[in-house]
Amino acid sequence: MIVAIGHDLIEIDRIRRMLEREGQRAEKLFAPAELSYCARLSDPAPSLAARFAAKEAFQKVWPRPHGWRDVWVEREATPGEAFPFARPHLGFAPEIAAEMKERGWVAHLTLTHTKEHASAVVVMEQLA
Repeated sequence: MIVAIGHDLIEIDRIRRMLEREGQRAEKLFAPAELSYCARLSDPAPSLAARFAAKEAFQKVWPRPHGWRDVWVEREATPGEAFPFARPHLGFAPEIAAEMKERGWVAHLTLTHTKEHASAVVVMEQLA
């Protein structure tokens, strides 16, 4: 059963400006693995913006506030595929992970971006 749906849309230039002006702020918003993954890309801003949107979208389905680094985007390869597709999924701080397990909740994530915008949708599902 779907518990909640959260969506967020952000302008990539907002993240790009933040990185140019106050790069150290990125360390307060993103987990080290997120920063490491995005730093390998020729332009990290679109992927960081999508991750920022994912954090905002999750906040819309979670019952109370959480810290920026309490939720992060991870990549997971699909086993057995000739060309593994790395699916994004959410990682959680221990307190959030424990509460989700207790409630029987699973968060599904999708990310996308264009040249100008990044978007994320989180669907919170309660398992039977």
